Amino acid sequence: MSALDAVRARHSWSKVTEVAPTREELLPLVAAAGRVADHSSLRPWRLIELRGDDRITLGKAMAKAQGDKEPSSKPLRAPLLIAVVASFRKSDKVPRWEQEAVASGVAHTLSLLLDEAGWGVLWRTGEYTRSKAVAKAHGLKKDEELLGWLYVGGKPAGKKPGRRKSVDARAMLTRMPAKTKKTKKTK
Repeated sequence: MSALDAVRARHSWSKVTEVAPTREELLPLVAAAGRVADHSSLRPWRLIELRGDDRITLGKAMAKAQGDKEPSSKPLRAPLLIAVVASFRKSDKVPRWEQEAVASGVAHTLSLLLDEAGWGVLWRTGEYTRSKAVAKAHGLKKDEELLGWLYVGGKPAGKKPGRRKSVDARAMLTRMPAKTKKTKKTK
């Protein structure tokens, strides 16, 4: 399958089965995803895999962030969650926003690779990503931010992926505005 075919075929899977890729299956995909454009090769990202009871710990942290008594069941919606972390590096050449873009690029590329490998994937975000309780549960450092989680599992038999509208490429790809000639003002 070409890269174009893989991108065209990608869909989000909000419901997945309890089967998930092993760590050994993930490692080559993570290595490939890490090849995204990265100014100065800072590698301003890291991924955290959450399985089993890790998801319960996350559910408790989400509850704490929301002031709820019961743990959130959201992390239990997939057998594997991959936390996407922007891990900012000091740089005079590469601004913070660009480093976050690299981390996002890694996450998106990894989601494409997982989908192509036959796994159901959904990137979830939310207000929890910026909460102290959730950051602490993930062991985030001072210069790190959680961007969300890739929820990963098996694609259910007979189920279709979420629907996505086609992109109107002509509307989204524009040209740089032409320079306008300044007219001389008369007095």
